[in-house]
Amino acid sequence: MKHERLETNSGLLLLFIMVIISIGGLIEIVPLFYIDDSIEEVKKEVPKYELDDNFNYVTDKRGRPVPVYATDEKGEFVLDARKRKVQATQEVDAVRPYTPLEMLGRNIYVAEGCYNCHSQQIRPMQDEFERYGYYSLAAESQYDRPFQWGSRRIGPDLARVGGKMDNQWHVNHLYRPKSEEPDSIMPAYPWLLKEKLDVETVGQHMKALRLAGVPYSANMDEYKANLEQFGKEVADLLHIDNAKKNLVEEAKEIRKNYIHKDKIDEISKMDALVAYLQVLGTMVEFKQDQGVEFSKFR
Repeated sequence: MKHERLETNSGLLLLFIMVIISIGGLIEIVPLFYIDDSIEEVKKEVPKYELDDNFNYVTDKRGRPVPVYATDEKGEFVLDARKRKVQATQEVDAVRPYTPLEMLGRNIYVAEGCYNCHSQQIRPMQDEFERYGYYSLAAESQYDRPFQWGSRRIGPDLARVGGKMDNQWHVNHLYRPKSEEPDSIMPAYPWLLKEKLDVETVGQHMKALRLAGVPYSANMDEYKANLEQFGKEVADLLHIDNAKKNLVEEAKEIRKNYIHKDKIDEISKMDALVAYLQVLGTMVEFKQDQGVEFSKFR
């Protein structure tokens, strides 16, 4: 069939368009019927500690949490090579929802349109692996509402930017990009350092995301579920009643690691955005052979 016949017959052209779209759709949809889940299961081990009836740490005379020690099938303590008791561990999800400060930082990232120039999706190609690291997993964006994969890269991909530069670098770069990257074409965001972060509404934001399926806890049953899924340290950060307190404590850690002439006394939007950037790509600790393990999802 000559191509000219398709171009001059709108009905025939529409038919072929629908056929091609259907084939492409089937190629993407059919594999989903042969896997149990399209989101990878990424786990890690965290140490276990004794908890009281109120789910607080049981502490010793020095105020340190009391460990839970591992036991074997006979109920006897497991000992290491030096005959010391081995602390028990708990398997939890490695990927967690954002903390209150990270969540507000993500809101700022979206509000400023950062996704228009930066992607958060590393593709499984050698050049991207060498530049950015392991390709992105679906699990890493499972709590994003909406996702931030992006559609183009005027700036670099940010999926694994967390921890690569310190807080001072990020503050300098956001305040005046050329101070850190002389060839940068990124616009400056100096007002983020001067504008106070609205911390009073953080609980409302978390409640809204909870309705969308993000496991922030609003009651003790949900908190207990998070204890099992994420461990106590993370479960405490995801409890809505503690949102403001957790945000303030996290902001202190961010703020003590940078200085700037325009730094305000209150928690700023810059603090929240830096917290968000510093967590990107840090939740999953990849091993050398883990790309093969997750390749069945690709």
